[in-house]
Amino acid sequence: MTPIKTLLRRTGAIGGAVPAAAALLCLTAAPGQAERPEITRDDPQAAPGTEAAAPRLKPLPPPSLNFYGSPGIIDMPSAEMLPDGQYAVSYSWFTGQSRYNITFQALPWLSASFRYNGIKSNGALIAGFQTYYDRGFDVRARLWRERRWLPEVTMGLQDFAGTGIYAAEYFVATKRFEAAALGWGRGPGRLKVSAGLGWGRLGSHGAIGSIGSRPSFVAGDTGGELATDQWFRGDVAPFAGFEWQPDERWSLKAEYSTDAYALETGAPDVFERKSSLNFGMEYQYSDRVRLGAYYLYGSEIGLTAQIQLNPKHPPAPMAVPAPPPVIPRSQWATEEAHWRQDWAASEAASRTVRDRAAEALKADGLVLEAVTLTGTSAELRYRNIRYRSQSQAAGRAARALAQTMPPSVETFRLVPVHRGTGLSAIEIRRSDLEALEFDPDAADALMASAGVQDAGALPPEALFPGGLYPAFATSVSPYTAPAYFDPAKPFRIDAGLNFAASYEPAPGWRIAGTIRQRLAGNVKNGRASNSVLPHVRTDQSEYAQFGTTLENLYVSRLWKPGRNLYARATAGLFEAMYGGVSGELLWKPVNSRIGFGLEANYVVQRDFDQRFSFRDYKTFTGHASAYAELGKGYLLQVDAGRYLAGDYGGTVSLNREFDNGFLVGAFFTLTDVSAEDFGEGSFDKGFVFRIPVDWLLGKPSRSGFGLTIRPTQRDGGQRVAVPDRLYGPVREAHRKSLEDQRARFWE
Repeated sequence: MTPIKTLLRRTGAIGGAVPAAAALLCLTAAPGQAERPEITRDDPQAAPGTEAAAPRLKPLPPPSLNFYGSPGIIDMPSAEMLPDGQYAVSYSWFTGQSRYNITFQALPWLSASFRYNGIKSNGALIAGFQTYYDRGFDVRARLWRERRWLPEVTMGLQDFAGTGIYAAEYFVATKRFEAAALGWGRGPGRLKVSAGLGWGRLGSHGAIGSIGSRPSFVAGDTGGELATDQWFRGDVAPFAGFEWQPDERWSLKAEYSTDAYALETGAPDVFERKSSLNFGMEYQYSDRVRLGAYYLYGSEIGLTAQIQLNPKHPPAPMAVPAPPPVIPRSQWATEEAHWRQDWAASEAASRTVRDRAAEALKADGLVLEAVTLTGTSAELRYRNIRYRSQSQAAGRAARALAQTMPPSVETFRLVPVHRGTGLSAIEIRRSDLEALEFDPDAADALMASAGVQDAGALPPEALFPGGLYPAFATSVSPYTAPAYFDPAKPFRIDAGLNFAASYEPAPGWRIAGTIRQRLAGNVKNGRASNSVLPHVRTDQSEYAQFGTTLENLYVSRLWKPGRNLYARATAGLFEAMYGGVSGELLWKPVNSRIGFGLEANYVVQRDFDQRFSFRDYKTFTGHASAYAELGKGYLLQVDAGRYLAGDYGGTVSLNREFDNGFLVGAFFTLTDVSAEDFGEGSFDKGFVFRIPVDWLLGKPSRSGFGLTIRPTQRDGGQRVAVPDRLYGPVREAHRKSLEDQRARFWE
C-alpha cells in the first residue's frame, strides 16, 4: 500500500483544496471502530504486588478543541463529544482576537461552554472601546452516535445567551477512519472528516440559501437573554474540514470556513480575510495539555493552548493506608467467659472500652464524640476529619469497633456527627462485617443488610471522652479573591493569608473568626459601581481598599429539634460585606432524596474598612428552598424569596458532584428587577467549580478549592453568605450518598 505521505505529495493536498485531500485520505482507510480505554502498568516487568505493577486505566484521548473551546477543527465545529464529565479550559488567539473558553461535558450527549473574548480594533471603535470584551454561552447536543457507516451528528447553539457577537447555530456530522496507511509510526493513523450547515456567524460566507430574516449584532447590547428569534434563521452555508492524526501526538488540520468576520474586517479593521481555507498543526504535549499553531484566512497566524481534566481520572492515584483487618471473633473468643455481658455494668470496664475505641479511631483520622454501650450493642458518635466519603469513614469506624469491642457486642450503630449534631445512624451487624470482608459482593451485600435511619437524640447514658470540649483551634491558610470581566482589565485578583481561630465550648456551639491580610493584588483598582439598585455587591473595589480586615466573627449553634429536622442559628459578622442574625431550619429525611429548608436573615451592610462599623443599609432577606438528588451525581436546588437588594424571585442551581468530590454546576436567578435596571447581563447567572484537594494530591482530605464565576457581578438576585449552612453536610451522610459511595466502606 502506498504510504500516505507519498499520496499527499503526489496530490499536493497539503496546500490544495480541503475536500480533495479529505476524500483522498478516506480512500486509504476503513471506518474507525470505537476506541476503548487501555489498562497499563508503570513497569510491565515489575514484581507482582508492587506499586509499579498496579494496573492503571489509560483514558481515551479526548477530541481536540476549536477556537471556541468546543470539539472542532480550527474555527469550525465537529460533531464529537468530550468524555463524560470532562472539563476543558482553552485559550485561542489570532491577530488581536483572544478567546478564553471553559467547556464542561455535562452528560454523555450534552456539553456547555462559557467564553470571554476580546477584539482589538485597529480602526473604528467597537461600542466605544478600543478593545471590545464580551461574554457568551454555547450549548451542544448530540443527535445520534457514530456507527460503522453512519457519522456522529450534533446540533449546536453558539453565543445563544450573550450579546450575540458570535451567535451561530449549526448541524454538523463527523466520521472517523482508521488505517495503517494513515500512520507514520508503528500504529495506525486516524482521520476525522466533518461537514455541516451553519447559520448566523457560520452562514455569513458562501451561503446556499436563506430561512427567514435574522437581526444583526448590535454592539453595546447588555445581552444575557435568549435570542430565540435568531435561531436557525437567515443565510445558511456549508462548512467542512478534516483532522489527520498520523500518531498519538501530532494532528494536521484543514477546513473551509463560512465565517465572514464581517465586523472584524469592516470599520474596526481587525484583519484582512483573504481566503476561506484554514490550516493547522497540533501537538498533544501530555494527557491533559495540547498546543496548536495555525495559518488562518490567508493572512494570519493563530495559536491555541488547551487543558483538559476529567474528575474520573485524577492526576495522582489515591493512596490510603490499609485499614486493619476484621478478625472474626470465632478465631480469638474461644471460651464461654469471653462472651459474657457483665462487663457493660462496670463503669471502669466501659471506660476502658471507650478509651480503646477512641485510640483506634484517632489512628484512622476520626474523633470519638460519644459512645453508648450495652452488653450486645454499641452506638458510636464520631467526627470525620479526614475522609471525603462518609461511607469510607463509616467503614473505618466499624473496623475500629470490631477491634476494640468485647465479643458480646453484635450490633454497631454508627452516627457521623457534624458540629455536635448527629446526621444519620448506620446500623450493621458485626457478624455481617466479619463474614463479608473478602466477599466479592461485599459492598452491595452490606448495604442491603444495613439500616440507615435518623440519628435521634444523644442517649443520656452516653460516655464522653475527656478533653474534647471546650475545643480551641487555629489555622493559617492562603486565600485568593478574584474579580472578573472589568472592561479595563478583565481579570483582577487579590492574594494573601487568612488567620482563623475557633472555639467550641460544647457540642453544637461554635465561635469563630478570621483576620485577612492582603499581600498583593489589584482588585482595589476595579471600576466603580454604576448600578441603579442598592449597591449590595457591586462596591467590591471599595471593600478592596483595605489590606488588613476582619473577614468574619460570629457565633453559631447547630442542633436537631426533632426527627428529620436540623436547625442553625448564627449571629455576628458573616462575611466581608454583611453582618446580622440568621436562622435556618432543614427537613431532610435520611432515606429520602428530597429536602426542604427555610432561612431568614436580618443583615446590615458592613463599612468598607471591614472592622466593627456599619453602613446605613439594612434589609431582611430569606428563602424557602427545595433540594433534590436526581441520580448520577446531579443535585437540583430551587430557592425562592427576598434577595439583598429587596428584589423578590427565585434561583435554580444544578450541580454535578462526582464520587471523589469534584463538582461542576451552573445557576441562574430571575427576580422582579427588570433587565434594564439589572444592567449588563440582564439577570444573575454563573458557574461553580470545586476541586477537592485529595483529587489533586492523592491523599485523604476533606478540603477543596471552590470557585464561582459570574459573567458580570451586579446587584440583583444576590444572597448573603452565611457560615455553616446545613444541607451539604447533612446530605453527604444520608442514604443516597452512602449508597453511591458504598464500595468505599471497605477501603
